[in-house]
Formats: sequence, C-alpha cells, structure tokens
Amino acid sequence: MPNIRSVESLPHTVFTTSGRAAIYQALLQLKLPANSAVLVPTYHCPTMVAPVLLAHLKVSYFGLLPNGLPHLDAINPATLNECKAMLVPHYFGLAQSLNKVRKWCDEHGIALIEDCAHCYFGEAGERAVGAWGDFATASLSKFFPVPEAGLLASAHRPITPLQLENPSLKAQLKGWLDVMELATRYQRLRGVGALLAPLFRFKNFRTQTPTAQETAVQPMASTMMRECDMSRIRQTPLSASMALKATLPRGRIIARRQQNFASYAAHFVDVSGARPLFPDTLNSAASTAPYVFPLWVDEPDEIYQALRSLKLPVFRWDRIWPGTPTLPQDMGPLWSHHVLQLLCHQDLSTADIDHTAEMLLHLLKAQQATLCPAETSR
Repeated sequence: MPNIRSVESLPHTVFTTSGRAAIYQALLQLKLPANSAVLVPTYHCPTMVAPVLLAHLKVSYFGLLPNGLPHLDAINPATLNECKAMLVPHYFGLAQSLNKVRKWCDEHGIALIEDCAHCYFGEAGERAVGAWGDFATASLSKFFPVPEAGLLASAHRPITPLQLENPSLKAQLKGWLDVMELATRYQRLRGVGALLAPLFRFKNFRTQTPTAQETAVQPMASTMMRECDMSRIRQTPLSASMALKATLPRGRIIARRQQNFASYAAHFVDVSGARPLFPDTLNSAASTAPYVFPLWVDEPDEIYQALRSLKLPVFRWDRIWPGTPTLPQDMGPLWSHHVLQLLCHQDLSTADIDHTAEMLLHLLKAQQATLCPAETSR
C-alpha cells in the first residue's frame, strides 16, 4: 500500500453526510460572530458557497494565483475586519503546502478551513493533508463506492459533539440498495443483479434527468442552493457508508488513481490547443491520490459539450455562484472556462482512460484543423 496519509488519520474526526455538511459543521464549530464573512475562492463548486449562506454568514471572495493558492496580497484590507474564516481547497486532489496561508490567517485572526473534498489522501508539503487547517473537511463519496459520507477533522482542535439526527429507516434501506446497484454495475455481484433489477428500477423511477435546456441556463442563487441539496446536513451518515468505509482497502484506490493520472499525462504531451494545467503534475501526484487530471484547453466550449454528449468522465466548474466578482490578476474566471477536469477514479480502467484521452485528442485535432487549415495541410 502506498505510504500516503489520510484526512481520516487526523486526531479529531467526525463523519457527516457529505463534504458540504462538513463545511457547514466546521463553521458552527468556530462559533463566528453575527455578520461575519467567510473568504471563499472565486473558482469553486457551488457546494463550497451554500454551507456559508446556510450558516447565516456572508461570503467574501479571494482570487487565485496560477498555482491555485490564494492571492493573499490582492485581498482587500478593508474587508478583513469582518472576515473571520477562510475556505482553502486542494484543487484536483493535488495537495500543496499551505504554510503561507496558515501564517497569513494567524496574522489576521482568521480561522482556516482546509477543504480536502478532492484530496482524501496526501501529503501537503510539510504536513499531512488536512493538518494545516483549524478544521479540515472531506468527501468520502468522491473516493469510496459509498452512497454518501463526509468528514470533519482537525489536527489540533477537539470537535464539539455535533447535534446530528439519525436518518430514517427508509433512507437506510435505500442506501444499502444504492450500494448493491453500484456493485452490480461494476460486476461485483454477479448472478444477483438480475434478481435485484426490479428493485433498482422502482428506486430510480422518480429520478429525473435535467434537460439540455435546463442545464444550459445559469441558475439563480435560490435555484443553485436547492441543487446543492443541503437537506441532510444535520444527520448522521448512512450505515451502508460507514460499513463500507471501514472495510474497503485503501491501497488500490491510491495506486489506481496515480496510474490513471500518469496515463492522462502521457497522452497530453506537446498537444496543440491544450496543455496540463500544472507542468509538474506527475511530481504532485506521487504524494497524493489525484481526483482529476486538470487540462487547460484554449478553445474549450465545443470540445467540452462534445465530451459531455459522449458521456465521458469529464467536467468543469463553470457554474459559479451568482454575484462572484471579477478580481484583478485572478485565475479563477479563466479556470472556470478553460480547465477541464478528467476523472481519475479507481474504477476507470486503462482502456477507459485511453478512450477519453483519444476522443479529446481527436476533437482537438479537428478543432485545430478548423482554426489553422493552412498549417494543418502542410
């Protein structure tokens, strides 16, 4: 098993239903004064903003440097009096040292919440991932085949007992059914899937897929809050999640994600129209379990839509919270548009990775032929 530590190994831990629930609970643990603001990055998933608002706190934004760390020097000093906490993620599962961020937070009396949603395993420079923050938050469902689960952890601060309710029996049963459905999808319960198929169909009967028109519309804040599904943030995680978390091996998860990341890196060397977001990604990936391979694409829109229509494991964070400002020298808006995140999940085979990369390369080549017909014809 790769010798990489986990957020779960920190001294103080409590499991929640999701990473966003863990962020919410971290904010409650801090007992911030009324009207406090929380610093959140301009490049974000909506579930990083929703917990702040649900905790009745204000959101203030910070921009990013090209390495993905906070642009601390550009944060408006006039806002610091009301800012009492800061949410800093390890993007793409590539953990980095937060030494400068930790010192800056200490100097300004700001609590640091280390968002490890993409980084359940890893070394973040001089410390283990999660050990920089006053609190760390993580998402188990991004790394384990569980229906739900998050983690609130701390290397330094005991966690006050959370006032969580137990889920209903119906929710517990559905959780176990979700686990069995996922297992049969990946051929882990051969011979049983056919017997359970009617139950799976009944469970999924009311599930609706958004139309292309619905997903294309930039949602208002109230709609985005509903889509973040914060309904179970005050409950304990399902028993199915906790049972699987306790029994599943970790070594394969880490090794396969590193292998898939390296496979993507090999495909995107000296490619016209695209490049790895970070030039030294292989070194970063060696000390973590990557969540995605971040790829910068010069002209991403048509390529991204084509990849999504093919149902390939690629996404981008292009649905930022309404009202997110445009800040000077901030990489956030550029990343929201240009960075495609290629999943490195351990259940993706080498053939899956190769297929995704080859389709992307094919689309890039066709695009370059359209943009530079004279050059490509030589």
